[in-house]
Amino acid sequence: MKAIFLIPTLTLVHGLAAADTASVHGWNNSAELGAISTSGNTVGTSVTGKLDARQELPDWSNEYVLAGYFKDEQVTQADGEKVRERSAQRYSFSAKAAYKLLQDHDKLFALATHVNDKFGAYTRYSTVGVGYGTETYKTPDHSLDVEIGPGYFNGTRSTGEMESGMTVRGAANLKWKLSDSALFTQNLSVERGTSNIHSLAETALRTKINSTMQMKAAFSVRNDTNVPDDKKNTDTQTSVTLVYSF
Repeated sequence: MKAIFLIPTLTLVHGLAAADTASVHGWNNSAELGAISTSGNTVGTSVTGKLDARQELPDWSNEYVLAGYFKDEQVTQADGEKVRERSAQRYSFSAKAAYKLLQDHDKLFALATHVNDKFGAYTRYSTVGVGYGTETYKTPDHSLDVEIGPGYFNGTRSTGEMESGMTVRGAANLKWKLSDSALFTQNLSVERGTSNIHSLAETALRTKINSTMQMKAAFSVRNDTNVPDDKKNTDTQTSVTLVYSF
């Protein structure tokens, strides 16, 4: 018999006001946690979590994101013994400080990221960069923000090789309000280096159940063009979670 337990995503919002009615300046923080546990013919546990802190100041817009994911599975060894093994383990942190220019939505930003992925093509991947961001499209139901700028990366491949060099980073964030109860988002970032192109994308749909509950379906993709022979270029993750906000 298989049992699946879903830990609802918890969104904790504090600061000057709640997320939907936040003032121009202040903090807007969120915490998410989701888990799936299976038993029976397939035994395993996976957990994903995320902390997102955003701060709006008169001249600055800052964001700090901490995310983690791990997965344990039960495997049968050659002698028939069943053991639990870690099959996925990834942690990431990013910090971005953006200085607001005189024109609405135009910003100059500095960004630092670090990823530790025990089973990935790159077990460690750190970048720093600067750039320019703006809102290129805005309607009552749609918005599109884009960023571009140079950077520098330092990474360790799963083979132990070290890589470093200059990069060019581009990013886009699309929001589409489908209705009063549904929001579609698409986030994409691409870093092009001398020997690798590193891409991240997430597609998500949120639908309101009531004033405090939402359902979120998300699909994320991570891709590296240059990976060791024993690794795949693309990692994907699909999730369906409940979101509780207050």
